[in-house]
Amino acid sequence: MLEGITIGQYVPGDSPVHTLDPRVKLVATVVLITVLFLINSFAGYGLIAAFLVGVFAVARLPVRYVWRGLRPLLFIVLLTVVLNMLMTPGQVWAKWGPFTITDAGVIRGSQMGLRLILLVVATSLLTLATSPISLTDGIESLLRPFRRVGVPAHELAMMMTIALRFIPTLLEETDKIIKAQMARGADFESGNLLRRARNMIPLLVPLFLSAFRRADELATAMESRCYRGGEGRTRLRALVLTRRDVAVLSAVVVFSVAVAVIF
Repeated sequence: MLEGITIGQYVPGDSPVHTLDPRVKLVATVVLITVLFLINSFAGYGLIAAFLVGVFAVARLPVRYVWRGLRPLLFIVLLTVVLNMLMTPGQVWAKWGPFTITDAGVIRGSQMGLRLILLVVATSLLTLATSPISLTDGIESLLRPFRRVGVPAHELAMMMTIALRFIPTLLEETDKIIKAQMARGADFESGNLLRRARNMIPLLVPLFLSAFRRADELATAMESRCYRGGEGRTRLRALVLTRRDVAVLSAVVVFSVAVAVIF
């Protein structure tokens, strides 16, 4: 059921995208996401989609990862499209009882659906092409200037990366529990909404227990390795921006600004 979800997974490789500085990939992803919220044009969304497809090709990532990342969120995308189609005023195209579809609703719903899809693809590309360790180092480096005002940069970066890294693990654990409960006669699909929520209790209880057990094991493992936070911590590989990193980031920023200005 849930084994196809790619959120938080990393695909090892030596492509030009994999070897980029993680800070460049983080900033580039944030820039692209910001542009997606600024534009309202199908042409703009098409350009960003073409750009992401090109990056996937350069990263040599299988196309199936795009579909596997989108499949669990299709219901949310479709719900967003339908709600925008029905709740946006404009010229009426069709009407069934209290429901009305307008021309502006169709346009806005399609744009919102494309925006959500591109958001998922952009963030999936970041995690698929960046190892958890590199992601932690990149987030910590970007947050380091805020330490002057008391922001624990290393601890925040570590928590964010651990949470991201354990998403696939918890999803796999959830899938195992669902299959085990269904083998014992549990029913998660039939009945009304209240009954379905009640049937989720046999799933949530062991899932919470498993999550707390894994958290305790992780804490024990970190303490046994003398982990004491970011103070005085050294690294085997220091992050250094190269000319290629600067050129790639500049190209992404110029492309994003151009799309935002034109569209």
